[in-house]
Amino acid sequence: MDKFQLHSMLRSFLAEDIGHGDLSSEALFSSEEKGRARIVARQSFVVAGAGSVAAEVFCLQNPEIQTTDIAADSTAVASGDILATVSGPVVDLLKAERVALNLLQRLSGIATLTAAFVEKVKLYPVRITDTRKTTPGLRLLEKYAVRAGGGYNHRFNLSDGVLIKDNHIAACGSLTNAVETLRENVPHTIKIEVETDTLEQVREALECGADIIMLDNMDLESMKEAVSMINGKALVEASGGVNIDTVSVVAATGVDIISIGALTHSAPSCDIGMDWLE
Repeated sequence: MDKFQLHSMLRSFLAEDIGHGDLSSEALFSSEEKGRARIVARQSFVVAGAGSVAAEVFCLQNPEIQTTDIAADSTAVASGDILATVSGPVVDLLKAERVALNLLQRLSGIATLTAAFVEKVKLYPVRITDTRKTTPGLRLLEKYAVRAGGGYNHRFNLSDGVLIKDNHIAACGSLTNAVETLRENVPHTIKIEVETDTLEQVREALECGADIIMLDNMDLESMKEAVSMINGKALVEASGGVNIDTVSVVAATGVDIISIGALTHSAPSCDIGMDWLE
């Protein structure tokens, strides 16, 4: 993650949570008092963001805070395992606690769900990717968590690549018109992906020379036929309604990529706490 962009985000999160000051902590402790605490897993999960995000939150709150015993991203941990130890001014540890834990819980949840999907398709040469169905303001972090879970990123934003969707096709009049217009207006270095939901559209996308063909909400038999029809002439992406129970059979159809919005929009947060030591 780009540190400048990351730090800008984290500062805004701290400002939102702290407001004009921590009335509780600042009334109880002086700025000189020091303390130490551990961030601890309350369940089993895959870590994302202990050092790369949570530690940065504490450091931005006060550079005097030291973070040690940091669990590496992509590490599988069990309940009771230590994710990090933080030490420094008590007031600042308490000010940063909630933001650090909220982000660590959220990102680890995404990494854990992603890892479960990746495990299901480990026998197939297929990539599990995310989508743009992320929490506004958290895309940088959530897509990072997908990578920590062993997945890959689809477009980060609309400027990252061309994806002709159903509404583009409807507005242009046809899939062919959309592809031909784009080829005239985007750089030659940009691949063109087309979303299809019928075998007829798959055939048309092939005839237009699409680089990537997305099979959107297709049933398994249609998906298998589409993969056979494409026969390596384009990358094949499956998308729409794929869940943990169906991802392996989708992978078995021979697609190259499976994009799953649920990785970021439906991942449950992990249970993580901060236990005071002294």
